[in-house]
Amino acid sequence: MRTIIFDSREQIYKHETYQVVLPGEDGEFSVRDFHQPFLFKLRKGKIKIKENESDEEHRIFSFKDGLARFKGNELLILCET
Repeated sequence: MRTIIFDSREQIYKHETYQVVLPGEDGEFSVRDFHQPFLFKLRKGKIKIKENESDEEHRIFSFKDGLARFKGNELLILCET
């Protein structure tokens, strides 16, 4: 899936990803290819990204709050860092 992260000023990340873990209002949730479409409010926390299935570690982005939308195998995250 394509993952794009914008903060209030610019695009800070754009890449094909294997898995993204997001801090939702009701707890963390994981997103992978062809997830059901959604629009969720995110709470303060960290976005954890695995670019490949074989990756041992996640890329991590910390933020204050935001929104995440998944549609057409694209995850768009708008956040305040």
